[in-house]
Amino acid sequence: MTPDTLAFDGRLVLPTDPEWDDARVGRVFNGRRPDRQPDAVLIAASVADVQRGVRLAAARGWTVAVRSGGHAWAAWSVRDGGLLIDLGAFDEISYDEQTHIVSAGPATKGGEVLSPYLEERGRFFGGGHCPTVGIGGFLLQGGQGWNQRGWGWAAEAIVALDVVTADGALVRADGEHNSDLYWAARGAGPTFPGIVVRFHLQTRPLFGALAHTVHGYELDDFTEVMTWLYETHHRIPDNVEIVCVSTPVELPDGSERRLFLVTGTAFGDDMAQARASLAEFRTSPVLGRAVFVKDAAPSAMAEHRQEQVKQNPEHWQYICDNAWIDGENTPEGIAAMVEGIRPLFTTNPTERGFAIWMSNAPRRPLPDMAFSLQTDAYVAAYTVYEDPTEFARNRAWVDDVFAHAEPVTAGQYLGDSDMTNRQLTFMAPANWTKLQQIIAARDPEGRFHRYLAGDPATVNVNHWELARA
Repeated sequence: MTPDTLAFDGRLVLPTDPEWDDARVGRVFNGRRPDRQPDAVLIAASVADVQRGVRLAAARGWTVAVRSGGHAWAAWSVRDGGLLIDLGAFDEISYDEQTHIVSAGPATKGGEVLSPYLEERGRFFGGGHCPTVGIGGFLLQGGQGWNQRGWGWAAEAIVALDVVTADGALVRADGEHNSDLYWAARGAGPTFPGIVVRFHLQTRPLFGALAHTVHGYELDDFTEVMTWLYETHHRIPDNVEIVCVSTPVELPDGSERRLFLVTGTAFGDDMAQARASLAEFRTSPVLGRAVFVKDAAPSAMAEHRQEQVKQNPEHWQYICDNAWIDGENTPEGIAAMVEGIRPLFTTNPTERGFAIWMSNAPRRPLPDMAFSLQTDAYVAAYTVYEDPTEFARNRAWVDDVFAHAEPVTAGQYLGDSDMTNRQLTFMAPANWTKLQQIIAARDPEGRFHRYLAGDPATVNVNHWELARA
């Protein structure tokens, strides 16, 4: 049987088939779907299908793109030309009671499926905050998951991967075998020179109690509140996830309006420890002006997952961008950082849009892996809308607010980026060089797509630095 006539356990969908558009973009989370057209889509049903798909692509001279969960805002998996291999069926989970390692397919939803599965077994894994995010793309780009500030990036929990390589072989990659692929998989993102068909992840004991603090402030209080938090977040214990959100909030009287929320989620051994970990939040100098305060209230992961689903409605249209914010920890440096990000939180043009600030402090050293850029704080802003005619207005707003933040921007995180619109640094130079060497050795014919970027020659460089050169 030649590669052109390979039989698949799943199905190969062509542009002439009636289900073509559903196969091409039906599993893309963002309702702002691209017009890009692959040559074919393989709905893979088995690892053997993935291997056959890679060999078919080689025979036809196609490049290969991969879709796991479909949550990439820029729909990286949908490329012009080549074969799109859809791994939506790869969601099987197994757990080893002896090693506490969970094995899961790349389309497994980290919050909706994997987290409850592990919680039933007394274990936890810091998956993505939005429950429907698949673990595949999430882990490959580093994995900014629950309490990443204290527990580390989710990719650090990867102990091994099962990978289909550019020649169609299936290999196990870990710290001792195929260690170059293991290194690259933890942060390379959608340029990884292979297809991960299964992740093996070290889990952690389930926390004993969860406590939640929320302060709701008017937008006019942003500068004063954010200045206090920049001065304070290094002192808050690292079992606390610290996130600020600008978002519409339903108030007790039934009305709704946009507020600036300061939140602390404490993962404790017991409720007493969890509550004690949130004490620093009571030092806010404008606490008396808060619209409402929830102080160290008992909480549950199910509640947080429900709120995330509400915050991220599926198939609405999204435009977003992000930045690693950096500056001196001095009054002048803090003032510059706060002013740099202020418009993200106070001027969103869409009713459902939101912005987040997440603490990453105190900054901890990273293990040796592809992911290698972080600062003390991360920001992202999202416009969320339904009418396609609002695109230009929202695109302009996102571009403007992140241009305002450029003086305090060190780079960006792959997870919320769109390199077709704006290209920034996301990896340390030495790690970038090593990744290119691994790609050249593992995929010399360029079988797998590289980053979807406006200018592939200048990936991993802040665009304003190129303008100055």
